[in-house]
Amino acid sequence: MERGTATGQKLSIVGFFEEKGFDDEKINRMLRKCNRLESIERERASENWDYLESIGIQKRKLPYVIFKCPKILTLSMNQKLVPTVQCLATLGSKPGGVASAITKFPDILSHSIELKLCPLLAFFQALGISEKQLGKMVLLNPRLISYSEMKLTQITDFLASIGFNKEELIGKTLAKNPFLMGYSIEKRLWPTTEFLKSIGLDEVSLQRVVCYFPEVFCRDVNRVLKPNLAFLKRCGFDNNQIANLVAGYPPVLIKSVSKSLEPKMRFLVEVMGREISEIADYPEFFRHGMKKSLEFRQKVLKQKNIHCSLSEMLSCNQRKFIAKYGLAVGFS
Repeated sequence: MERGTATGQKLSIVGFFEEKGFDDEKINRMLRKCNRLESIERERASENWDYLESIGIQKRKLPYVIFKCPKILTLSMNQKLVPTVQCLATLGSKPGGVASAITKFPDILSHSIELKLCPLLAFFQALGISEKQLGKMVLLNPRLISYSEMKLTQITDFLASIGFNKEELIGKTLAKNPFLMGYSIEKRLWPTTEFLKSIGLDEVSLQRVVCYFPEVFCRDVNRVLKPNLAFLKRCGFDNNQIANLVAGYPPVLIKSVSKSLEPKMRFLVEVMGREISEIADYPEFFRHGMKKSLEFRQKVLKQKNIHCSLSEMLSCNQRKFIAKYGLAVGFS
């Protein structure tokens, strides 16, 4: 290609990006990330952009998608882009699933999906995960396509090391929480495991956190978990009570102290007149909303002059609570 033509095409693609709202810094970063951008025709870039919008990617999110993976604009429409999207569409039936997957991980369009899916399927089928389940996992966490078999094996070995001794149990856990596979064992999952053990969680309780509360298991120990633990200690809970609290309701370690835990603790002591030890017996106290649950039910019980445990007060839904304790005029 002649120098003048190349320069002209570069100016053309720069103009295209400017029209789409990119500033100079982002344009230069995209050009450095993908050298091929300088040699593509503006028409191809425009066609690929329009195609991405046509398959359901939100107009306001398209600049983000292209900035993360500018290579998308250089791909052949018929030989790469359309076949890849069609392949992704076979993985699930949920409307918008493909567009959501591309938005989460734009680089998925630059991978050879067909070539990646076969080894992925073989790996997960050994764990009892079906082809249909794998499709849902990829759409939920499209980065799976980029993971090596070594990385996946390390995760399964890690889960086995903390008591997941059946392949099917590991498979069910990963199928439900495919994002687990994206975290570093050394930097995130192992430190969290050691932290949870240090506050008294046994193997069964630890497995429950991994299976049902992965949002706790994946959080940073120093930035999130330790500050919440420090708050619980300041409240006066002893080590055994804290272990019961975390085992009974693991999200207590990630809830906002100022917006959730602290206001509920004050309400329990100052308004309800209860001891903090009651929470250790019913950790799910922290799951309930302040206005719709705690304040409302406390008001009903106080008006009726009824005394009951936190579990009796909160473990049933609103309809059963009303049926059990009656509803005074003014609470309908």
